[in-house]
Amino acid sequence: ENCFLPISEVIAVEETELNKKQRNIGKWQKMAKPHAFTVYYVKKARNHRWRCSDVTFWCADEHLCNQWIQVLKELLEMQKSRPKQLLVYINPYGGKRQGKRIYEQKVAPLFSLASISTDVVITEHANHAKDNLFEVNINKYDGVVCVGGDGMFSEVMHGLIGRMQKDSGIDQNNPKAPLVQCNIRIGIIPAGSTDCICYSTIGISDPVTSALHIIVGDCQPLDVSSVHHNNMFLKYSVSLLGYGFYGDLLKDSEKKRWMGPIRYDYSGFKTFLSHHYYEGTISFQPAKHTLGSPRDKDSCRTGCYICKKSEQQLAEQRKECGLKNEEDEEWKVIKGKFLAINAVNMSCACPRSPKGLSPAAHLADGSTDLILVRKCSRLDFLRYLVRHTNQDDQFDFSFVDVFRVKSFQFTSKLSEDNESSVTDVGKKRFGQFCRDHPACCCHIVNSTWNCDGETLDSSALEVRVHCQLMKLFARGIEENGKDEAACYQSSIEQLL
Repeated sequence: ENCFLPISEVIAVEETELNKKQRNIGKWQKMAKPHAFTVYYVKKARNHRWRCSDVTFWCADEHLCNQWIQVLKELLEMQKSRPKQLLVYINPYGGKRQGKRIYEQKVAPLFSLASISTDVVITEHANHAKDNLFEVNINKYDGVVCVGGDGMFSEVMHGLIGRMQKDSGIDQNNPKAPLVQCNIRIGIIPAGSTDCICYSTIGISDPVTSALHIIVGDCQPLDVSSVHHNNMFLKYSVSLLGYGFYGDLLKDSEKKRWMGPIRYDYSGFKTFLSHHYYEGTISFQPAKHTLGSPRDKDSCRTGCYICKKSEQQLAEQRKECGLKNEEDEEWKVIKGKFLAINAVNMSCACPRSPKGLSPAAHLADGSTDLILVRKCSRLDFLRYLVRHTNQDDQFDFSFVDVFRVKSFQFTSKLSEDNESSVTDVGKKRFGQFCRDHPACCCHIVNSTWNCDGETLDSSALEVRVHCQLMKLFARGIEENGKDEAACYQSSIEQLL
């Protein structure tokens, strides 16, 4: 077969010593002293899975063989986006406690093959990686790799972004501060209970595939949302901010970590049966700079046009208006009783929900999709949840609203009555306490926020999306995930 492979997908080139068995194969047995080199390359399989494959070429002329090796190595050196030095953090406790084994057996050999040097840190406690990133000489590295689940990624992300703001003199507690972009890429080697971010940016949760994306130097910008409460910085979020159903689910599952990943199923079923809803006011600024909408069919893919164009338009808008005038833009206010309030910066796809919470959400368009699920019957809510697993439009319900926004604020009824809210927007808009909760749950007036798998107890929040604040070693989900066998042996043989 004649197939062609871009040099960007070649991993390494090495001179090869031929054994007796190899020398006796086919036409090569006629050569008195054949010379050979092996090319290691990315082989694309189904469902966005990548593997390292290789092909060996032989020739009788030693000088010609060396020329090929030299030229191919020079071409690889010209791939400036490829990392040479990486800082690796391994969470040995996450998921099924397989992080260290996965890295040593599946990832480290590939990094070695690609001549990538690594400094490895085994984390010993929560926030170990985050704290360490404030101390290390970050400029000596081309990227930071985290081996673990979404929690490990969040820790590394907070460390990197926090370090950038500290070095630039930016006050993270100011919700209106323009944050400095983080140019050091993060690589994710999935080894946790949930690997939503990896799945949504590559298309599969597979350690080898992720390692190969790091080796070839892929780069995917990513929006990050900052979360504040009363001018105090709480967290950064890149996937899900969920209040109500997903907040309650997470809070309950944290008490059952001994159950392993199955705790999410148990807590999800329990939370569904409880059917709690919460009263509050949400205010938001529509993302007028974006080209798409949450209801369209334009999914975010590699080289996404909508992300590129939206980022350009947002930059032009800010250049013309400035951040101060941007704050004066129209705010929309919605109050009511909600089963769930979800804000997603990406689709949040996973194997159980291939489309995710918002199938048309984009990774880098400077917006988040705000999904409001109002109080409804258990049956209707079940119908809504089931649509996350099939191809039906999950927003096609009278009790579901979805908006593409660049910032929003939420105040629960209890927060409004008992403390000063985040801003004056939406103040004094509530009536009396809701009295129509079922008797079993009338005492529950506040939920918990689920911020990328971590709980936030402050119900009154201010959230702002920062366009393309950070970068991943990824390329977005490719359109064609089918077999793309990189068998270019025949074409090179002809040249040889």
